[in-house]
Amino acid sequence: MMYRVAIACLLAIAMTSPNATAKDEKRKATFFMKHSYSAAYTVQRASVQVGCFPEKLQRILAHIASETGRKPIVTSGHRPRSGKSQHSRCYAADIRVPGVSERKIVAAAKHAPGIGGVGRYCNGIVHVDIGPRRNWTYC
Repeated sequence: MMYRVAIACLLAIAMTSPNATAKDEKRKATFFMKHSYSAAYTVQRASVQVGCFPEKLQRILAHIASETGRKPIVTSGHRPRSGKSQHSRCYAADIRVPGVSERKIVAAAKHAPGIGGVGRYCNGIVHVDIGPRRNWTYC
């Protein structure tokens, strides 16, 4: 019993030391401040490259998921050999949201914080990126 009390006292002292507490608080604050937005979207195929998406683009996808109530499916992400496209820098995603109208997806995208370009294609795919602000429709 004395052994248990001694260990409990040592643990209490170690946890209340000023340096350990400051470091622990800083680590906890950092941990809780970081947020993974990648759970807000999915990919159409395993070959779709989304690992390089900046947080700003991930936040846009999370905003669209929040506004539409469904996860966007990324049909195209990083395409290294796509010329001057935002896809070549991993700044763009082509998405669809099953069960949600294209009009509602575009409206959600246009109001997303940090949005750059929003494009519509005739096949129902919507392009979002973090480049310059612009809109287009290719049909």
